Amino acid sequence: MTRQKSNLLNLCCSLLLFLGLAACTSTPTQDQRARDEKTREEAAKATEKIKPELKEAGKELGQAAREAAEDARAAAQGVKEGWNRDQTHVLNLNTAPESELVTLPGITRTDAQRIVRGRPYRDKKELVSREIVSNAEYDKIRDYVSAE
Repeated sequence: MTRQKSNLLNLCCSLLLFLGLAACTSTPTQDQRARDEKTREEAAKATEKIKPELKEAGKELGQAAREAAEDARAAAQGVKEGWNRDQTHVLNLNTAPESELVTLPGITRTDAQRIVRGRPYRDKKELVSREIVSNAEYDKIRDYVSAE
């Protein structure tokens, strides 16, 4: 956290503490009402002052969360691909169930569903010509599939 944000956070905490203490006094008098109004005004000004920084911090946090989610998906895909690299059997695109198709490198559940819906295939290259998968995706799986 930057020094400026830390100072602003301390200011907010101080104002909240002040507001809490002010609320603990007995019956409100004219002076008390004036102090309350002044306190509300100071709290509103402090909030207005830090609002842009809080919004920016929220945006940065959201971006960091999106990047972490993308990294997690990539790591999971890498684990799946590493686990399946030593596959010795070839999957028949015309008969393999969706649950086996998703074990192919780079193939998601959605890709597997499109492969199943596109059956039958005369040649495995039809995956690209019929735009079921991209060339890059096909390059990853061509050694693991057949169309029999």
